[in-house]
Amino acid sequence: MLRIDGTEGEGGGQVLRTALALSIVTSTPIHIEGIRGKRKKPGLQRQHLTCVQAAATVSEAEALGSSLGSLELKFTPRKARAGNYRFSIGSAGSATLVLQTILPALFAADAPSTVQVTGGTHNPMAPPFDFVQQAFAPALLRMGARMELQLLRHGFMPSGGGSIAAKVEPCPRYQPIELMARGEAKPWRARAIVSKLPDDLGARQLDALLDRFERRRLKFDATKLERVEADDAGNALLLELPHGDLCDVLCAFGERGMRPEHLADRIATEAMILAAAGVPVGPHLADQLLLPMALAGSGTFRTVEPTLHCTTNARLIERFLPVAFTFAKDDDKGAYRVTCSPRS
Repeated sequence: MLRIDGTEGEGGGQVLRTALALSIVTSTPIHIEGIRGKRKKPGLQRQHLTCVQAAATVSEAEALGSSLGSLELKFTPRKARAGNYRFSIGSAGSATLVLQTILPALFAADAPSTVQVTGGTHNPMAPPFDFVQQAFAPALLRMGARMELQLLRHGFMPSGGGSIAAKVEPCPRYQPIELMARGEAKPWRARAIVSKLPDDLGARQLDALLDRFERRRLKFDATKLERVEADDAGNALLLELPHGDLCDVLCAFGERGMRPEHLADRIATEAMILAAAGVPVGPHLADQLLLPMALAGSGTFRTVEPTLHCTTNARLIERFLPVAFTFAKDDDKGAYRVTCSPRS
């Protein structure tokens, strides 16, 4: 049984999710201690418990310690199996992270699967549905892993109530990926999503983005105010930067008392950092590409400076698979090269 210290590195939920995914696809029993040990509320919260339950369901695993607040988990998988699955978090915990936990197992199954997850679809501590659909899924497709995603209902904090669905095809073998330069630049797009809040809030955010880019990179006809039905009041500002067959998706969330212009300024600054670096992979996608790249056995991409979240994920993956990751500064514009190689 592989022992894992949940307080190492970033010390959050990513350690749990990656360990569960790789436990299944490598048939490695795991014993995690100190789960989410560096968080204000350590242990399994609703979202993380649902990750454990989903992973156990798709692999017929024994999961000792799978209860709210648990700091320790012993997880022994059997075999990934295809099926039609439904999971409910019961809060605004991230539905996308629950889905991403079990995706490697479903890609390893011998038949197609369907999954529906109920919870939060747009919350500040996780990739929103739009990122998974427009940034992560196309990158996976390049590696031979195919899935179709659908947003059934938006879910914001605090109660969630949103729902996403996925159709997942088997992927017998991942193809190594090489992303060294951005594809052909395409017009940027922006959306302001609003639930149970005045339309003026989203309109001001979009106007501020247009002003920030002086209507050059972002055109008025490429902006959209999107009013949605959800259980809670919520607001998200999304900026999409398509290039070639890939897309960067940047997201910021409105907060009580925050001026709409401030939210627009935050997301515009992030976009300009990416544009200046000229890299094909953003910081969040970089973190999520590590696991499928390791399952392919090799690969490389250019990104901005990797986060602690990313490097923690790399070190954990190396404990399950015979690969090694390197992170090296690639130029003086803030670009880094991330490489996955077979370990000798």
